[in-house]
Amino acid sequence: MTSPTVASVARETSIITPRQKFEGHTGTVFGAIYLPGGQRMMTCSADGSLRVWNLKSGKQIGDNWRDGKGAVCTIALSPDGKKVVSGSMDGVRLWNIDTGKVIMKWTGNTERVWTVCWSRDGRRVLSGSWDGTAREWDVEKGEMILGPIKTGHICVFTVVYSPDMTMLATGGRELPQNRTGDNKSPIKIWDAKTGNLVAILKGHTHWVMSLAWTPDGERLISGSHDDSIRIWDTTTWKQIALLDGHTNAVESIAISPNGHVLASASIDNTARLWNLDNNQPISSPFHHADDVNSVSFSADGKLLATGCDDKNAYTWDLSMILNEAGLDELLLDQRDNSRLAVCDTFLTYLIAFQHVHSRLMLHNDQSIS
Repeated sequence: MTSPTVASVARETSIITPRQKFEGHTGTVFGAIYLPGGQRMMTCSADGSLRVWNLKSGKQIGDNWRDGKGAVCTIALSPDGKKVVSGSMDGVRLWNIDTGKVIMKWTGNTERVWTVCWSRDGRRVLSGSWDGTAREWDVEKGEMILGPIKTGHICVFTVVYSPDMTMLATGGRELPQNRTGDNKSPIKIWDAKTGNLVAILKGHTHWVMSLAWTPDGERLISGSHDDSIRIWDTTTWKQIALLDGHTNAVESIAISPNGHVLASASIDNTARLWNLDNNQPISSPFHHADDVNSVSFSADGKLLATGCDDKNAYTWDLSMILNEAGLDELLLDQRDNSRLAVCDTFLTYLIAFQHVHSRLMLHNDQSIS
């Protein structure tokens, strides 16, 4: 069964401009993430540094964080918000956010580490490398506990845990396609305990650059150099939707904390938003001056951060954008929805009570008269 294709017909909003611009890096910005407290952001760059920024002023806070030589390709914040893990030309590093110092370094890869991901409990970290392997690290012990998994990808561009941490998903660069056009860019699913291959997801026709699991674990979403975003059912491992809107390679995707909004970044110089309740695009694209390499949400889902080839990072006000698109409900989390449901139920009972009470009072008045 062919999955539906979602055309990029969004409700047009006014021209979207960044909330803030962060200038200072001397190389491509590969990653941008929000830090706890809602006041700071961190970036990593081809210039070999990590930098911390004031969200309001756009100014850098303190000195550059450096350790080793070469590009810092990726960063990820720990679930407790106290540590950051980075991947670079010479391995994986664990950083203390308060001190800006390296806690430990994990090595073993023969090529750059392009992707890292924390487990939900914060005890483990996954890394994927251009040497074609994925590895799992014990954060407390500082040692590799699974792998190296020889994925079969020439380069691993993305690796993620499932929400329940029982599976891993990888995507990357494959051998060139043959003359028949057979798919050579599968997503691979692995058992997180054994490292054994569980499933192969075929559909993309070029490198798979980014993967994200929805919070409920029911869907896996992928972004590719074939310009598409695809959604997969994790029960059947079948493709269930194709989001068509970018006009060039999709480099990065991220899902909002409440699971309702997908953000995507592309080398078509735009970032885009998608409504995961109906797989429809949201608003106009976020235009940049160059390739967009990364997207990430703030903890409350109200801000988006992007990293760009123009050596800058940007933040975007999603609450304003969704409000203009008439989609404020996409900012609500499950608790907010529960509260609204309780309020609606209470209001219904109150209206019913008032109606019955009014009829009783009218009946009593008629009886007395």
